[in-house]
Amino acid sequence: MGFHHKAGRGGVAALFCVLVGGISAPVHAAGLFLYEMATPDLGTASAGRAAAADNAATAFGNPAGMARLESSQMLVGIQPAYGITRFDRGSDTTVSGGNGGNALGFIPGLAGYFVYSATPDLKFGLSLASDFGLSARYQSNWSGRYYSLDSELITVGAFPVVAYRINPWLSIGGGAQIIYGKLNSKTGINDVLDGGNASLDIGADDVGFGGMAGILLEPLEGTRFGVTYTSQVKLDLKDKPKTNNLGPLLQEALDLSGLTGAKVDLGLTIPNQVMVSGYHDLTDTVAVVGNVVWQQWSQFGQPNLEVQSTTSRKATANLDYDDTWGIALGARYRFAPDWLWSVGVAFDSSPISKSQRTPALPLDQQIRVGTGVQYALNDRLTIGTAYEYLNLGEADIDRSKPLPGTLQGNYATNEIHFVNATLSLKF
Repeated sequence: MGFHHKAGRGGVAALFCVLVGGISAPVHAAGLFLYEMATPDLGTASAGRAAAADNAATAFGNPAGMARLESSQMLVGIQPAYGITRFDRGSDTTVSGGNGGNALGFIPGLAGYFVYSATPDLKFGLSLASDFGLSARYQSNWSGRYYSLDSELITVGAFPVVAYRINPWLSIGGGAQIIYGKLNSKTGINDVLDGGNASLDIGADDVGFGGMAGILLEPLEGTRFGVTYTSQVKLDLKDKPKTNNLGPLLQEALDLSGLTGAKVDLGLTIPNQVMVSGYHDLTDTVAVVGNVVWQQWSQFGQPNLEVQSTTSRKATANLDYDDTWGIALGARYRFAPDWLWSVGVAFDSSPISKSQRTPALPLDQQIRVGTGVQYALNDRLTIGTAYEYLNLGEADIDRSKPLPGTLQGNYATNEIHFVNATLSLKF
């Protein structure tokens, strides 16, 4: 169900660098781990990602899949999104204030993928994209301000990879993850000693490194299975927090505790991930795709800023994360020679319980529904567009600490709408 063409290389590599070199605002949302990477499989809610192997985005989805590509090619995509995340304050909340407004809003996205065919069996690839991030920005007077005001983690990754076809039914691939992460966080402090409101700000960045590997099995024509592994990546995010509007009594108390002036470690570990995907042609025009995913959230870390009492010796909160699993199913229908329609659904479990969940990281189970179309303009050029609805769950919160008080409620509306446009060029 793919297209295979050959053409001159011209200045395409330079064009690729121009298009993706300007990535400055990767997708980031409350979901942290992101399947939405400006690729055509947004239309299947990422189902089949490690097995489809039919365009340059396989350089990230499964490096081994590059061995299936007959020629060098590139894929670029833009992916604007709009998120609506509104907290519904519960009756047990003890701090006065509003619901915080919409904590998300507009989310830009851009990514690029390139595969170079050195020989029929040896391929090299590069992906420039973001698959991890978060953003939550609340109104300054909301009732959860002592747990979070602003929290933003932006990552940009470069993923150089190589693939080799060992025989007609087995290909292997792997490479590196080079990820730049920047964290900005602001949390209110309940100044009960001086009768006012204060805040604690931190900003830090780091570069982390990891690996990725994949295999692709093709036991029958039109049937293939892919397995990918992406290793954990540690980001060492340390900075001296800046306090604002502290009253003299609270300032003295926090000085005595050693909190002010000390370096805060908000280091995190981007989790390990294993994805198993399948692809099967039911007919000449219909294919089914699917994924099973595991993520090791139990090693995530504690990127949560929170002053729990006037005697606090640290400003981070230890959160008890659980490993997660996910499943995705989809179908692709070639309803005309040059047209391909995709549809898919996906589910991912929650990494955290409501007693541990905070408004800075309101993670919960996720449900995705996607659809999209691709159109081959000619033998070399394919364009596409896709839409995905992401439901981030109700994210129930019931968190209580001495100084921040009790925050109880859920996110009555918690969703993101993604739209992308992609261009795939073979040369």
